[in-house]
Amino acid sequence: MKITPNILKREFIGIESTISQSSHFDYIGLHGKIIDETKNTFTILHKSKPKNIIKNSAIFRFKFYDGQTVEINGNLLVGRPEDRLKKKIKRLW
Repeated sequence: MKITPNILKREFIGIESTISQSSHFDYIGLHGKIIDETKNTFTILHKSKPKNIIKNSAIFRFKFYDGQTVEINGNLLVGRPEDRLKKKIKRLW
């Protein structure tokens, strides 16, 4: 599925997430709900423990409430959540 700018403007807190690729080997395979988001990190609740994941070092697989599953490079998600709404993205493919 192609990533559209609308997907990047969604709220990620409460969404199921899996780290499919990462430059940090311990991150690969972590999964759980996103419980917090900052400018550079996601906090994922993995096995009842919060784990901070650096956004630009991973590729995330998100499963949204409507059943849609999308893989997004963390580089596209760096920045405060409220600033992501203002960011203009021309093309992703």
